[in-house]
Amino acid sequence: MKSLKKSRNCFILCALVIPVVLLLLFVVYPSFDLIAMSFTDWDGVSPHRQFNGIANYITMFRDSPDLWLSLRNNLIYLGVHMIMIPIELAIAVMLNTRFKGANFVKTIAFLPFIINGVGMSYAFSYFFSPVNGAFNEILTMAGLSGSIHKWLSDPQIVNFVLAAVSAWRFSGYHIVLFSTGLTSLSAEMMEAALIDGASAWQKLWRIQLPNIWMVFSFVMFDCIRGTLQCFDIPFIMTGGGPGYASSTFTLYTIDTAFKYNSFGMAATMAVAIMVIVIAVYGIQQILLKKVIDR
Repeated sequence: MKSLKKSRNCFILCALVIPVVLLLLFVVYPSFDLIAMSFTDWDGVSPHRQFNGIANYITMFRDSPDLWLSLRNNLIYLGVHMIMIPIELAIAVMLNTRFKGANFVKTIAFLPFIINGVGMSYAFSYFFSPVNGAFNEILTMAGLSGSIHKWLSDPQIVNFVLAAVSAWRFSGYHIVLFSTGLTSLSAEMMEAALIDGASAWQKLWRIQLPNIWMVFSFVMFDCIRGTLQCFDIPFIMTGGGPGYASSTFTLYTIDTAFKYNSFGMAATMAVAIMVIVIAVYGIQQILLKKVIDR
């Protein structure tokens, strides 16, 4: 028994130590190094980092209009994804009724999420191409040729197109999460509500939503984190153009580091987006807690 207890304690210790060591090496240390780098003017090549205080932060807030334009573009992504959340929840509720073909619909909805992001972005860049693009051809066949635009080069609409592609990619993932949360609810509780004459809306608002708040909170955080850190779709489809019209905060940060060799400023931007994500998540938790307490 002592040997068994000793082996168990050794296993528990190893199971805890290894993840903690990996966390320290690949998350905590890089984070602190990133913060330290943000107070330097390092160019990514020099062996020495020249400390320059908060100069990067002042420059970022005062002299980087394109950076804040990029953040505004991120907010467009966030707005589109937030609009999609009720739609995703409604689809999940419908799929949870166990109609024939529900699993097939879930599979089809989930497929975009597992498709390689780079390949998907290339496919949509051809789909929206002004030269023989499939989308413009579809509009022409439907008699809507007057609605044809240069979808990826018009600054007024390009971010909404990219945000729609992003929503298409991740909506299936959120639908599956909502559906899994709804499936975990007690069948007896739902049957009791049905017997009591509860409408579909009452079941959703009074029973289903309060019991899947953790899932709902995670989906919202995933939208916030993902949209504020969006990179691959605008990078592949437009390269951030025309100009910085479709650039995102992360894309602008990477350009600052690798195109302009300003790693200190890029680190400052990375710290800023990390703080923004944490702040928005904190506000989200406070608001959701108030809703739940009601």
